[in-house]
Amino acid sequence: MSDRVVVITGAFGALGRVVAGAFAGQGDKVVRVDFAPSAPDENASGLDLPGVDLTKDEAPGQIVDQVLAKFGRLDVLINIAGGFAWETLRDGSIATWQRMFAMNVLTSASMAKAALPALEKAPLAHIVNIGAGAAVKADAGMGAYAASKAGVHRLTEALAAELAGSNVTVNAILPSIIDTPTNRADMPDADTATWVKAGAIADIVQFLTSPAARAISGALIPVTRGSAN
Repeated sequence: MSDRVVVITGAFGALGRVVAGAFAGQGDKVVRVDFAPSAPDENASGLDLPGVDLTKDEAPGQIVDQVLAKFGRLDVLINIAGGFAWETLRDGSIATWQRMFAMNVLTSASMAKAALPALEKAPLAHIVNIGAGAAVKADAGMGAYAASKAGVHRLTEALAAELAGSNVTVNAILPSIIDTPTNRADMPDADTATWVKAGAIADIVQFLTSPAARAISGALIPVTRGSAN
């Protein structure tokens, strides 16, 4: 069992709920942050912060202030919040590129910057970002999304190098298609057996935030294998 304080952005979504539940299940105090106006279920020992727009400059600092006011510490930051858009360059808008950058790169960077002073006071602290396998080689219509997730990858590497020798590790996982209700609805004819389960991602995030992974920082870990759960 653990008594760490874990902040998870995008925590009301399909992946975020599973990751949050995994950390709560091992005794961590979980702070769930999301743009949605209300929490999907109870978070008795933690803290829920709904209706938060992480693209607003003041939001990350306000989150950290509330966490410290309630718990007095911060040990883990997991950046799940983000967005997706499929749009070709010819028929799309440059505004989509700006929106993907704001939702995927800036939210992760802003939360990490706001959380760093508190994380650096913990005995061992961790940041885990959610990148994307699709950002390694972009397909048609994936330019804006892939470019923004590639930015998350570079953020992870740069921040890990910046914090080398400190008590904070910074890593990212690069999932392929995640098995969520939204993805199933969008791709009804796909072979979902090859999709990555949210529970498997939660296991990897838990490992990367455990003492066993204390020597791993700056890693971009592909997560591509389907499983039963």
